[in-house]
Amino acid sequence: MDVPRRIPAARYFLEEPLIIDAHSHVHDPVESHLTALDDAGVDRAVLFGTRAHPERAVDLVSLRREMSVLDTALAGGENSSDRYRTAWAELHQTLDAHPGRFIGFGSVPLNLPEHDLAALIDREVVGRGLRGIGELTPPAGEAARIEPVLAAAHDHGGLPVVVHGFAPTTAEDLRTLSRLAARYPAVPLVVSQLGGMHWMDAIELVRATPSMYLELSTATVIFAVKLAIREIPERTLFGSDAPYGDPVLARAAVERVTSPGEVRDLVLGGNLGKLLGIF
Repeated sequence: MDVPRRIPAARYFLEEPLIIDAHSHVHDPVESHLTALDDAGVDRAVLFGTRAHPERAVDLVSLRREMSVLDTALAGGENSSDRYRTAWAELHQTLDAHPGRFIGFGSVPLNLPEHDLAALIDREVVGRGLRGIGELTPPAGEAARIEPVLAAAHDHGGLPVVVHGFAPTTAEDLRTLSRLAARYPAVPLVVSQLGGMHWMDAIELVRATPSMYLELSTATVIFAVKLAIREIPERTLFGSDAPYGDPVLARAAVERVTSPGEVRDLVLGGNLGKLLGIF
């Protein structure tokens, strides 16, 4: 059984803050992920399943092959339960092997009828003991597809929902997410990757929508991270998007634009810990 590198979350208010990576994907092999978390001094990480494995690539040809899987997923292709089963199996294998290190979230296909989608969330997310839903990947211009997921999350007591924020997500998609979040205020809605190239819109929308959070991975410029934390310090989340990003670099970015103290501690784990009820 996995043993966390540090003392678990109960010591948050006693000693050092707990560091939680809010955004990572299953690695093959998982040991490479654990090493990266250790190098970054990260205690726990939110873990999403994935159909693409760029970390398996050994050259440009194999990387293009893996990224084509990601491109297809982001475009809404092969969006059926059967296409998710391998990713679900990999996710649960990793969670079972390292329960003290990873916090499992479960993604679902968005093209199912509302009743079927609710049943899938009941069985594959809530029924499997996962802590939230995501990372959801609606196609460009179709962020409204997540509304049945928000409804199901509401019915299960306000499960957090994480939505892909980088390309092909559009500025209008971000506005749609804000409108939906306002419609389901009991459901925490996390926009990933700082909203991509639309990070200024994302900061404004999250600031104006109390149930929204902004995860900080994949920033295109460092002052995007700085301004996001300055504008919404209690709803910004440190994340790496590993294996696409690196936990060491992602943590360094947060620490570069913050001073030691309460705000940095909130961003690096306190906000997410409160959101998930870890402390």
